[in-house]
Amino acid sequence: MKIPIHQSDVPFEVWYEGTDREIRGKPLCDIGGKAKVGVGLMELPPGSNTKPGHWHSKEEEHLYVLSGQAILHLGAERFSLRPGSYVCFPAGQAEPHHLVNTGTEPFSYIIIGERINDDEVTYPDGET
Repeated sequence: MKIPIHQSDVPFEVWYEGTDREIRGKPLCDIGGKAKVGVGLMELPPGSNTKPGHWHSKEEEHLYVLSGQAILHLGAERFSLRPGSYVCFPAGQAEPHHLVNTGTEPFSYIIIGERINDDEVTYPDGET
């Protein structure tokens, strides 16, 4: 992509619709071709989560909160996220992470991550 786009021109994709794992996302980086770094505008409805917890062997992920509130499950720890919160999940950090929207509004965030072909994703609870 060589020209600016506006997120309103990109339709949401919906995964796990109608379940407690429903996630809506806009793969902004895929407009006009694939990118080396993934960038997505994500939305987690109230009561939804991003289970199962996981980590990446080679890909680093970054999350920046735009609106709403959620709990980040990072290993055995829990953290409250709100607008302006930022977190990095380093590659190879063997602590599973997932989000739970505990609020009454959609939890909106930007996710940025590398795209490495031989990355391995670990789901320690055996879920996928």
